[in-house]
Amino acid sequence: MAEEDQGALPSKGDFSAWYNELLWRAEIMDVRYPVKGLYVWYPFGFSLRRNVYDLLRLLLDRDHQEALFPLLIPEHELAKEAEHIKGFEDEVYWVTHGGLSPLDVKLALRPTSECAIYPMYALWVRSHADLPLKIYQIVNTFRYETKHTRPLIRLREITSFKEAHTVHTTWEDAERQVGEAIALYREFYEKLCVPVIISRRPEWDKFPGADYTMAVDTVMPDGRTLQIGTVHHLGDHFSKTFQITYEDVAGEQRFAHQTCYGISERSIAALISMHGDDRGLILPPDPAPVQVVVIPITIGKRKDEVSAEAAGIERELAGAGFRVKVDSRDIRPGAKYYYWEMRGVPLRLEVGPRDIDAGQVTAVTRLGEKSQVARDALVAGVTGCLASFAATLKERAEAHVRTHIRVSRSMDEVLAAVGDGVTLVPWCGSRECADLIEEKTRAAVLGTDVRSAYLVDVSGPCVACGKQGSTALVGRSY
Repeated sequence: MAEEDQGALPSKGDFSAWYNELLWRAEIMDVRYPVKGLYVWYPFGFSLRRNVYDLLRLLLDRDHQEALFPLLIPEHELAKEAEHIKGFEDEVYWVTHGGLSPLDVKLALRPTSECAIYPMYALWVRSHADLPLKIYQIVNTFRYETKHTRPLIRLREITSFKEAHTVHTTWEDAERQVGEAIALYREFYEKLCVPVIISRRPEWDKFPGADYTMAVDTVMPDGRTLQIGTVHHLGDHFSKTFQITYEDVAGEQRFAHQTCYGISERSIAALISMHGDDRGLILPPDPAPVQVVVIPITIGKRKDEVSAEAAGIERELAGAGFRVKVDSRDIRPGAKYYYWEMRGVPLRLEVGPRDIDAGQVTAVTRLGEKSQVARDALVAGVTGCLASFAATLKERAEAHVRTHIRVSRSMDEVLAAVGDGVTLVPWCGSRECADLIEEKTRAAVLGTDVRSAYLVDVSGPCVACGKQGSTALVGRSY
């Protein structure tokens, strides 16, 4: 971005305007692609995407294997699972021609991959010795989204869908996998410094064909929730449809039990939205494309000496495994600060003649905290600065979520709470009361079995009907 392109972002208080402008100003995504709901990753944004998904891969690769299944799903395979396809029938893109020739069988662009993967699992699974089977892929999926599209949040092409599909001998073993998947997602979002709330979706809002669905939500700057992960216990529903059976230890044929769980680029939307400010992105060290930027302060006669020192700092930090860049462009230091602040770089190192003479570098975090780092302890100093910065981001994010969760025991309190956050309410569990809550407050019952560091047990009279209820999470969602 040229120096003359500098200018203030909209205030984050106007979240929608701030978010949309930040995506192109920070070079995350270009929204100008001529198909609604499809967007282009800039190289910087794609680097952020790669780092985020590399973190996810590291966690999954402990006991999962990565594979790749086809994009196109034959209509007859999709039609096998009536309940599942009914949940997606209004969202499927169909391929009907190859060139000018009509196809004998219509092909769907995957809205999700159960109907592409499970026919193959039926071929692969033979014995209890083959189980558990844990496979994942990171692919694009397509859904004809009819609501207002929003980059990274509501798309017609989800470019970065991580979906894991596991197969087990028993329902209980699959349930243990649900717990492991939830723990994995907690660990993943810890690395992004994004606090999460986990809950069990109501029966009418579960994944089509699942026994139950656990969802991972976070609270966005405007108080709305964003679903940033799901874990589904599928029971033996899909295995009966696709004939996924195994031979048990007694030689009997049994239907397998399954789970699936997914994360999309909404994880990156949450990362951007949770931490950014009016000056641009703020990125935790783990996913940041550039973790450290070095700014040479080349004033007067010692320009070559300062440039050489900056290059030496870059070599030392790169050798220690940091993603580091020297900004040697011939523009004012202030313009460089602006540029890298917009892109959320966690740590800026400034080095000039005085720093060289003092045997130090000046370190400034993206939050503006300034310190001096001894040149002969550079790696340790930078490591400490980044660790402290990540801890501060985590504390800030937790404070945001904590202050946007309230307890409500009446419909009026629910209405007040969901104006800028989410609320925990007593709810009897009935669909009628959930519909009444939504009618009165324009907020939905998101789930029960709420798991959060901020959980308060609010069991008591249901806010809608007065019958005994247990704790439910209510909020407005993207």
